[in-house]
Amino acid sequence: MAAAANGAACCGGATGPGYATPLEAMEKGPREKLLYVTCVYNGTGINKPDYLGTVDVDPNSPTYSQVIHRLPVTHVGDELHHSGWNACSSCHGDPSASRRFLILPSLLSGRVYVVDTLKDPRAPALHKVVEAEDIAEKTGLGFPHTSHCLASGEIMISCLGDKEGNAAGNGFLLLDSEFNVKGRWEKPGHSPLFGYDYWYQPRHKTMISSSWGAPAAFRTGFDLQHVQDGLYGRHLHVYDWPGGELKQTLDLGSTGLLPLEVRFLHDPSKDTGYVGCALTSNMVRFFKTANGSWSHEVAISIKPLKVRNWILPEMPGLITDFVISLDDRYLYLVNWLHGDIRQYNIEDPAKPVLAGQVWAGGLLQKGSEVVYVTEDDKEEQYNVPQVKGHRLRGGPQMIQLSLDGKRIYVTNSLFSRWDEQFYGQDLVKKGSHMLQIDVDTEKGGLSINPNFFVDFGAEPEGPSLAHEMRYPGGDCTSDIWI
Repeated sequence: MAAAANGAACCGGATGPGYATPLEAMEKGPREKLLYVTCVYNGTGINKPDYLGTVDVDPNSPTYSQVIHRLPVTHVGDELHHSGWNACSSCHGDPSASRRFLILPSLLSGRVYVVDTLKDPRAPALHKVVEAEDIAEKTGLGFPHTSHCLASGEIMISCLGDKEGNAAGNGFLLLDSEFNVKGRWEKPGHSPLFGYDYWYQPRHKTMISSSWGAPAAFRTGFDLQHVQDGLYGRHLHVYDWPGGELKQTLDLGSTGLLPLEVRFLHDPSKDTGYVGCALTSNMVRFFKTANGSWSHEVAISIKPLKVRNWILPEMPGLITDFVISLDDRYLYLVNWLHGDIRQYNIEDPAKPVLAGQVWAGGLLQKGSEVVYVTEDDKEEQYNVPQVKGHRLRGGPQMIQLSLDGKRIYVTNSLFSRWDEQFYGQDLVKKGSHMLQIDVDTEKGGLSINPNFFVDFGAEPEGPSLAHEMRYPGGDCTSDIWI
């Protein structure tokens, strides 16, 4: 595994999946025509299994902006969340590799579903179910979250705790190329408290993971007391790659509470990246220092807003997702509570510059009970347009960027229990929607596409909650280059 994960097994002819470089993917990759999205019934009151939806995103298609297929999983109560491929551009040089199987970890039940997208990309089929009991018995892990392929052909999935939901039980699950449980990736004794997302950068022999919170805490809803009680994370964990030894822990302190999505720059030679810290609404940049250790600094800070008619006197933006364009020029982030999507120029990674902003929902839009208060004590709300006659529900939450960087797709569900807590029946009972944002990659700027609206409130089995999105050909958050 060690040699393969460093890329030794992926040399030779460039005939494997994906693209040789991020810029090649950006310049030569086709426009996306299909999009897979995890859709959740758990927590909505509808006693049906979650499903993988296929959305037609081809503007020349008669079914453009529609869900054209639904693949239900086998059980009720899974909470499908994130997903990943069995192979990506890290296996580009391996002619035996194929980006065929989409891996669907179930955050609450602990199952992992494997979906075959090759036979019929428009109507993928269930290939295998890895049962939670098998994972727990062989590894002690539960609450699987982020899935990445390794250049060795294995699948690695971060797990947020043990099967009881204790943060101390987290670690990294390894599945072999046939999706059998192989064991844990990290060395024994190298599992710090809390887990969430991760990204590896083999040329720097480093993997960095983030830390949400104890599943026993977050699955019941967000409680600020749990933060004070130490049940949520504020650390980044730096591992030796591919060895699995914990080398360093970065304490982000009070400016880095609830660090969620973590991304290196796409250029594999770069030794810098970002993590979005939800509760404090800061984008923290991490980077390698002259002595080879890792450090961090706040690169973007979203100030909380003074509000009225809400549970607290101030409302954080709540950065829940971000993506980086394949040329490492722009970073896009969402503020789930405030309701805006932002575009930053990061050509100087240490000094991001705001280049675009658009409002796409949130608790502060006109018509909401909640208002924000300006410095001169005036009550204000944001103008959020209707799209195809629909008022935008919830706030922008998960985003995915097209390979060419010109389109962002947006869903609005975070996690069913938190959806209900922060947005109530308006989101959980009426369902999600998906938007598409047009991006000005020359001068900067964002605008909502008025012709694209996928209404998950109109699903045949009832309104569902749409979360993470993937393209069959790979995207800005599933491909890692070596």
